[in-house]
Amino acid sequence: MSADFSSFINVGERTNVTGSAMFKRLILEDDFETALDVARQQVENGAQIIDINMDEAMLDSEAAMVRFLNLIASEPDISRVPIMIDSSKWSIIEAGLKCVQGKAIVNSISLKEGEAPFLEQAKKIKRYGAATVVMAFDEVGQADTQQRKFEICKRSYELLVNKIGFPPEDIIFDPNIFAVATGIEEHNNYAVDFIEATRQIRQHLPHCHVSGGLSNISFSFRGNNPVREAMHSVFLYYAIRAGMDMGIVNAGQLEVYDEIPMELREAVEDVILNRNPDATDKLLELAPKYQGGGKVAAKEDLSWREQSVNKRLEHALVKGITDYIIDDTEEARLNAERPLQVIEGPLMDGMNVVGDLFGEGKMFLPQVVKSARVMKKAVAHLQPFIEAEKDGVKSSNGKIIMATVKGDVHDIGKNIVGVVLQCNNFEVIDLGVMVPAAKILQVAKDEGADMIGLSGLITPSLDEMVQVAKEMQRLKMDLPLLIGGATTSKAHTAVKIEQNYDHPVVYVPNASRAVGVCQKLISKEARAEYAKQISAEYEKVRIQHAKKTPRTKAIHFVDAKTNKFHCDWANFEPAVPKFLGVKTIEVALSTLRDYIDWTPFFLTWSLAGKYPRILNDEVVGEEAQSLFKDANDMLDELCKTKQLKALGRVGIFPANAVGEDIKIFDPIQANKVLGVSHHLRQQTHKPKGPNYCLSDFIMPESEGRQDYVGAFAVTAGIGEDEIAKAYEADGDDYNSIMSKAVADRLAEAFAEYLHLIVRKELWAYAPDEKLDNVSLIAEKYQGIRPAPGYAACPEHTEKQLIWDLLDVEDTIGMELTSSYAMWPGAAVSGWYFAHPESRYFAVAKIQQDQLKDYAQRKSWTIEEAEKWLLPNLND
Repeated sequence: MSADFSSFINVGERTNVTGSAMFKRLILEDDFETALDVARQQVENGAQIIDINMDEAMLDSEAAMVRFLNLIASEPDISRVPIMIDSSKWSIIEAGLKCVQGKAIVNSISLKEGEAPFLEQAKKIKRYGAATVVMAFDEVGQADTQQRKFEICKRSYELLVNKIGFPPEDIIFDPNIFAVATGIEEHNNYAVDFIEATRQIRQHLPHCHVSGGLSNISFSFRGNNPVREAMHSVFLYYAIRAGMDMGIVNAGQLEVYDEIPMELREAVEDVILNRNPDATDKLLELAPKYQGGGKVAAKEDLSWREQSVNKRLEHALVKGITDYIIDDTEEARLNAERPLQVIEGPLMDGMNVVGDLFGEGKMFLPQVVKSARVMKKAVAHLQPFIEAEKDGVKSSNGKIIMATVKGDVHDIGKNIVGVVLQCNNFEVIDLGVMVPAAKILQVAKDEGADMIGLSGLITPSLDEMVQVAKEMQRLKMDLPLLIGGATTSKAHTAVKIEQNYDHPVVYVPNASRAVGVCQKLISKEARAEYAKQISAEYEKVRIQHAKKTPRTKAIHFVDAKTNKFHCDWANFEPAVPKFLGVKTIEVALSTLRDYIDWTPFFLTWSLAGKYPRILNDEVVGEEAQSLFKDANDMLDELCKTKQLKALGRVGIFPANAVGEDIKIFDPIQANKVLGVSHHLRQQTHKPKGPNYCLSDFIMPESEGRQDYVGAFAVTAGIGEDEIAKAYEADGDDYNSIMSKAVADRLAEAFAEYLHLIVRKELWAYAPDEKLDNVSLIAEKYQGIRPAPGYAACPEHTEKQLIWDLLDVEDTIGMELTSSYAMWPGAAVSGWYFAHPESRYFAVAKIQQDQLKDYAQRKSWTIEEAEKWLLPNLND
């Protein structure tokens, strides 16, 4: 028999800034809209409670908690589960209790500071009608033995129930799960201590609950997921029977108790139950056999080859195995009356299993893309036989036109969405990148498409999406329009796009949501109801947007300039560069791979977590390891074949600031102005700091002395399109997407590497700098390299000046599109500032007075300025 989860409550903890790198980034970047999706995904994947924590030094944690909880309250698919308010600060907990709907849970209180504060907090929790987690922690410290665990919980229970009348059913004890098999003898009984303390608590403290964080038990085997999963399963097998009824557990990633290989199960039980003094040594000896991306035995087990051909096809699709797919597909074809039946039957049955597992959170995006590769190889084998019968194309759930809009070259996210939709039997016609509206709509008409999907990464793409919607309205089209991409949002879709088209316009935040949206839109009957729901939802978003009060008060541009960053320029000596001028840099990929920041790579594949910790993550660790290996295998191949080339241009120039502008001079002909870079100033009320502008970090021209500024443009994408298309031609979407994702990481690594060379050798203002890659990624160096289009200089057209200064297109072939996206897509460009107090910041919202000033400085009309600064304009 296996562990009974029927009464076990699973707590999701991904909405925790201390435990999820992705959630922390979203909250710090003020992207609460996407952060809501993290909560939604947890609920969709089976979390019955979600734990929310905003404890971060760089955050107004109290305000963030209140804002996030208020947003959740308006999302019925999230707010249907209880909220666990998690913080080490009571003020944050209480702020959350004041605004959360329904019965909340506080995480946590304890006796560590004595009885008085413990009871005071408990009284307030009771007053708010909430439940609470009570840690087995007192004035002496955390409880580690069975006796201490029960004593503290019993004391807490009696204080709560007898002194203040706290409902016992609202008490959740956490008796502390600690790691076993650490090699320290005192730790060997920790699992038994928890299990037996749980048994005592449930027997002697009526109506209470017991919870715990499961991952702690297996911490000493991090990196070996099969052993960790077995330890979790065995621990829960006994702990649940002892009375543990709640915990932070990823049930989808648990090994089934009865399916753990007998030798491993016995060894794990010896450890968990502390049955033998040498149990740890025996498990350590056995563990390497199960090391890696899966069980060794399972990898070598070909028993699935003895199943029926339909089951073999399903297994190959779920596991992403291509080795036997042609033989199995041919066998299925010979067994079928017609080749089309193989696609409509076993292959689609297998892909339905993949879709279900992905929807349940039991498969991850990289695995789904691998499944698509298997499917494509099978279909490619069958296609000639189907055409010979002149049977037409296989039936599908619907036909979708997808395109990255005009001026934009980024397509990794779009390609992933396309693969996921194909896995769910949608026919996807991908028009590629930089696609004009006229072509998108004409192809949709010619192909009889059921819907259109638009993608974009850079902010000018938002305006292009509006134009597509307007054109669809003009042509009286009635197809649903899907909106997606990094710069898009639910708010922008509701406020700027949806009102321009009378038929469904739906924001799709990520690949996991695409299938559900498309399934609702494909049926005209279901579409009407869904359209009504979306329309009402977007109307609410528009009302909220109109009422929204800025988090910070806006100030006049004159006041913002008065509060600029001030430097004692009279006593400041700019670092004189060792190199002035422009040069081309070519660097080997083998050099760049040492500078890769891997965390964004995993986010590309929808795996959340910070590298290298993600490789041992409880939920996604196993898949992250497999993905990481595939990426490095591709890097090995690219380094060997040299199919991909990394080229860059860098320049350092004399410069001076004039207000918010920076004059850039010729290094040889003094006083010859090569160009002027235009920048924006923060325009919000900042009583404790300056209103920054990038020009503040350059010596003003009025000082009569020379300062310097740098510029760069790098790509690691020369050859990436050819590589990706070759994989696509072979039906290998997985490696096509992988090649682009790796190229993107190499381009960012190139930017990091080149900045290092500038700091230490070319400008040489930090010649003795000694930082490892972790410190480089954390930007612990002097100076900054802000990129046009991003927070500190959000206006994209400024890239043109960099291109002109460095002669980028004629020397290394990098181009700018009509919307100022860089091609190849794996590219980075920006400015270099060396001032020791230079820092990154976000311009955020600006006012009309600065917009007019900027338009004048750029010799633009107000309309042109509004077009390029719309996302930053406080409207």
